[in-house]
Amino acid sequence: MTDIVCSMRSPNEEATQLLGEENQRSFQALYAANQIVNVCDVKDPSTFPAARELAAAIFSQRNGESQHTIHAMGHCHIDSAWLWPYEETIRKCARSWVTVIRLMEHNPELTFACSQAQQFEWVRSWYPGLYAQIQDYVAKGQFVPVGGTWVEMDGNLPSGESMVRQFLQGQRFFQQQFGQICSEFWLPDTFGYSAQLPQLMCGCGIKRFLTQKLSWNLVNTFPHHTFFWEGIDGSRVLTHFPPGDSYGMQGRVEEMLKTVKNNRDKGRVNHSAVLFGFGDGGGGPTQNMLDRMKRMSDTDGLPRIQISTPDRFFSVLEKESSQLCIWVGELFLELHNGTYTTQAQIKRGNRECERILHDVEVLSTLAVAQSGTFQYPASQLQQLWRLLLLNQFHDVLPGSCIQLVVRDALKYYAEIRRAGTRLQEEAVQSLCGELLQLKSGGAESTLVLNTLPWERTEVISRTEPAGTEALALVTAPSMGYAVVRESLLPPQPVAVIKQEDGSITMKNGLIAVCLDAMGRLTSLRLVHSERESVADGCRANQFALFDDVPLYWDAWDVMDYHLETRKPVTTLLKPLEITLAGGLRGSASFSLQVGESSTLTQEIILDAMCPYVCFKTQVDWKESHKFLKVEFPVQVRSTNATYEIQFGHLQRPTHWNTSWDWARFEVWAHKWMDLSEHAFGVAVLNDCKYGASAHRNVLSLSLLRAPKSPDATADIAHHQFTYAVMPHQGSFQDAGVIQCAYNLNFPLHAVPASSAPFPTWSAFSVSSPAVVLETVKQAEDRPEAVVVRLYEAHGSTVVTWLQTSLPIKEAMLCDLLERPTAKGHLPLEQQGLRLSFTPFQVLSILLVLRQ
Repeated sequence: MTDIVCSMRSPNEEATQLLGEENQRSFQALYAANQIVNVCDVKDPSTFPAARELAAAIFSQRNGESQHTIHAMGHCHIDSAWLWPYEETIRKCARSWVTVIRLMEHNPELTFACSQAQQFEWVRSWYPGLYAQIQDYVAKGQFVPVGGTWVEMDGNLPSGESMVRQFLQGQRFFQQQFGQICSEFWLPDTFGYSAQLPQLMCGCGIKRFLTQKLSWNLVNTFPHHTFFWEGIDGSRVLTHFPPGDSYGMQGRVEEMLKTVKNNRDKGRVNHSAVLFGFGDGGGGPTQNMLDRMKRMSDTDGLPRIQISTPDRFFSVLEKESSQLCIWVGELFLELHNGTYTTQAQIKRGNRECERILHDVEVLSTLAVAQSGTFQYPASQLQQLWRLLLLNQFHDVLPGSCIQLVVRDALKYYAEIRRAGTRLQEEAVQSLCGELLQLKSGGAESTLVLNTLPWERTEVISRTEPAGTEALALVTAPSMGYAVVRESLLPPQPVAVIKQEDGSITMKNGLIAVCLDAMGRLTSLRLVHSERESVADGCRANQFALFDDVPLYWDAWDVMDYHLETRKPVTTLLKPLEITLAGGLRGSASFSLQVGESSTLTQEIILDAMCPYVCFKTQVDWKESHKFLKVEFPVQVRSTNATYEIQFGHLQRPTHWNTSWDWARFEVWAHKWMDLSEHAFGVAVLNDCKYGASAHRNVLSLSLLRAPKSPDATADIAHHQFTYAVMPHQGSFQDAGVIQCAYNLNFPLHAVPASSAPFPTWSAFSVSSPAVVLETVKQAEDRPEAVVVRLYEAHGSTVVTWLQTSLPIKEAMLCDLLERPTAKGHLPLEQQGLRLSFTPFQVLSILLVLRQ
């Protein structure tokens, strides 16, 4: 009886309603349903066969060859954390996946696409019996691992190296556990997609991508469902958005018809994907869903439906791809712009822990190369990386999660800080142990370590022999160390002068700053050119508070209308006063009241020989539904601003000519953004912020939000962050904006040392400022080898030399999974390794050390 009812209600009843009165098949379905009602007596089973025959007659009429084909795949999107903590997700995975396995036992045709290596690892650890069954069904080709990443991470905020590690950890897990890597990147529910992702996918063995989130666009309808996506370096991946605009369909006629009708690439491709199964909180496919799919599989008037796999589906698309369109650049989601700023402590933890793991890897690798006894902490680093990658899940790093999840995330960051600091100390001890053996009189010198690939001259704070803290101007070599006994003398010391009107000026020979009593910049000039940066009649470093009440999703969204509620922050609690009078460093501080009950204290710092002004900021934030930003109106005219993204940068308009332009009223960036005209520009740098905007001539950095759902306490806390403003002549590339932003985020390490003479040592350097050496680590499977990762940062074609003092016996190009590439051997020349780059290209090199 059940199958007869299903036949009538789905899809007969739905087909009647949805195909429309003008459709012949809708009338056939209607009359068939009517006949079934007439002949079927629910109390008399002998009438059931006749009813079945009537239903079979309608479903046995087959489709024509031209019908659109739907590839249906079981799916169960499980948020690794969201409205529940990580711990609950482990149970959700087990409950959902055991349901899928039981379904497969009775439906051998069922396929199930499943992403996130972290969730497989949880089930492997906590439910080994279930995991063994999953392995069996993976081998049968029914339970299909997809995605290739550790979690379904946020697509905007993780650094380039973090994104590489998502794939490296994910693909290695799938290879080790199932004997295969994933060929599709699977990210259906993330809030936008970086323009660097296509290159990273290709470098990890993936040239196919599936998502559907851009169907959530609030303003513009994305013009394609199947297309080639081209990244900033020119890499392309075949991309599909299921036209049903969902990753959790239920096998209904309505969904199948929408999939066909909604498809914006009709005529170019005749295949689409349908992902069916309950999701977000788990659940997955059900027998009813599967039965409906079977009944509709080849029914006249409906698209053909076949149970398929991601590989079969994309293989068909690849054969049909000759007429597909190309989308170049980022896939920007016109919604959820608030996630670039919500839960600022999580954002800070992410950036800080990315730096810590970078530095531990660099210093540990150098310690291995210099010492025959030091053991690279591979297992500890893997554990710490996996914690960081887990926190980059697309509802955690964006801040769209409950308080329990925030607590877990901050706990993991604390663990990375604690363990990372210890590993860093152990590496430094091995690398420079002789220098750290202090005499009883205390430290007479300072060991300065630089983990970045260029020489740096900066002001640091160091411990004097008497145990007091003092400033010193030091030079550290590229990715190496130096022993500093005496501070360098700057060409021009910092001068700080308080004027009669209460304003304060600071100069260091490079830039000159004039500040009013509220800490706002009334002038910011390049000394040699006398070029003014601050727009006429304006104040820069102006804080502004906005009402922030979104229409839909509190923690996720900030709406364009918030811009109409701008209120400058002008309530002064403590006027600007000089805190350091100059020499190596000048500074002044002030305090403001923000909103009804929040306070902001800021120290404005100018160091000798530094081309930017720093704003070291502390906020006690107690607001509700408010948005705090800081603004820099500059004397620059340009129709585009430039923003750093993973391993590169891109431009976005500063005007709102079209709906596509104004939908980007709030965007994301990493360590810097820049507004330049020919021969001059101004950059804003930061150490832990991501939300930004540039409208006309105003650069704005988003600092804090105060949503109340799903976490009623979001951001109500004490916050610390630093940003900087840097005027420059020429292009931002030639002025060194990229390097300065790295310097702000990766401070020099200063360690008390003995006064024994010790030569300066540099492990790596790169001859071209256009190329950044981002990563130095031990190879995953070869303890005797080092992997270095470099990228072209200017957007140029360039040849550079990588020099190293490490004992290298062999060098070869490898992909992002550290597999040597064909014909990738690199000759070792006197000048080092000769490397050729195209714009924004990422190169990884395997260096085999001499024992």
